Amino acid sequence: MAVGAKVSAVNELSSPVPPPVTWLTTTEAAAYLKVKPRTLLSWVRQGRVKAFALSGTKRRVWRFRQQDLDAAVMESPVLPSPAPTVLSGRRIS
Repeated sequence: MAVGAKVSAVNELSSPVPPPVTWLTTTEAAAYLKVKPRTLLSWVRQGRVKAFALSGTKRRVWRFRQQDLDAAVMESPVLPSPAPTVLSGRRIS
């Protein structure tokens, strides 16, 4: 065995194992995001959430990866808005 082969064998053994993929149904994914299933499917149609359609069924059956749901939540921008005030700019006399 050559030195280069030993190094590559050690690198293969020490490489991190990817985390297991968690697949969720539409109902489970909606509960995870705390929205209704109908809202989640609307987001799929809009392209806001990545989903996978299962083949071989008459109706569309969707599956979601938990990591994709996390990514969708993290990438949605929160737009800053002016702080609400109790007093308006006008004075009533």
